[in-house]
Amino acid sequence: MMRAAFLALVSLTWSVAACGTDGAPDPYATRTFELGPYPLAPGQEVTTQCVSVTLHNDEPLYINQVELTTGPGFHHSNWFWVPENLFAGEDGTWTCADRNYRGEAAGLFGGILFAQSTQSPHEIQKFADGVGVKIPPHSKLIADTHMLNAGDTPLAPTLTLAITPIPEQEVTAKLVGMSLENLTIALPPHKISRFTIECDMGPRHQDLLGRAPDFKIYYMLAHYHSLGAGMTLEGVRDSDGTVDMIHETPARAGDALGAAIDPPFDVTGHGKLRFSCTFDNPRDTTVSWGVGDQEMCMFLAFTDSPYVWGGGAIDADAPGPSVEHDGLIEFTHPGCTVVATDGQH
Repeated sequence: MMRAAFLALVSLTWSVAACGTDGAPDPYATRTFELGPYPLAPGQEVTTQCVSVTLHNDEPLYINQVELTTGPGFHHSNWFWVPENLFAGEDGTWTCADRNYRGEAAGLFGGILFAQSTQSPHEIQKFADGVGVKIPPHSKLIADTHMLNAGDTPLAPTLTLAITPIPEQEVTAKLVGMSLENLTIALPPHKISRFTIECDMGPRHQDLLGRAPDFKIYYMLAHYHSLGAGMTLEGVRDSDGTVDMIHETPARAGDALGAAIDPPFDVTGHGKLRFSCTFDNPRDTTVSWGVGDQEMCMFLAFTDSPYVWGGGAIDADAPGPSVEHDGLIEFTHPGCTVVATDGQH
């Protein structure tokens, strides 16, 4: 679709309650950004558009809450903070390729702030009091968007993003992102299936910090599409290989799939993370990793580690050996790549 159809007006408003005693804007007030509308013809899918808004912040921001409101047709979006001179251009909506945008680069030079649950029209990412994602001075927010009109009538969704910072002196934990994904999924037709990978965080953590993993996980968000039936993240004990549940997501696409982990899960003594996605495929064909009518299996979490952790089964291999029992086929892929980048900006 021509870019003109996606031109968006961007407005930055301050919360009504947001003035200090001298009448100046309160730096800790909620900031709200509105973009759109995004016209979508019946059956149309758009994965090439990005959005950005400059924060004009001379001081760091510690974001405790993110609230996103969209509508039917707005399938998914991934929100990063980056230096305001990166992917340079006007705020608003633009074609990602025009600025050579890649999520990997946004994560490397900036950091993850929020990811929208699949087809969820409204959700709130809220951390505990005193906990926040640090956004350095002179930053902007940027997101790649995925829109899909699966219906027979035109749609024109909008989006509203609101971020709420807390004072630096109140911050007790600074969070950075963690993400694991499993690209080896291959959902057999007319079957319920589960795909599992196990990632050993210990060796890389030891190399970087000289000690076994000891960070805490504060929040987790699952990502799968319409065939997704649940996700689990477990910690595997170093001592005996038994597991402890970190978080379980039984919700379906369209619901908010993120949740705070309260209390935060301390991975000390759990050098490996076990990550599983469950699917229910009623179709006549195998469903693999991809957009549109295909599936995904990944999660975003937030930790207090000084490093951003990522990886998983990142090559489109076979899903691994399987075992079938009680109407469920379980696949376990033998490999997991663990990567880490410095999260201290």
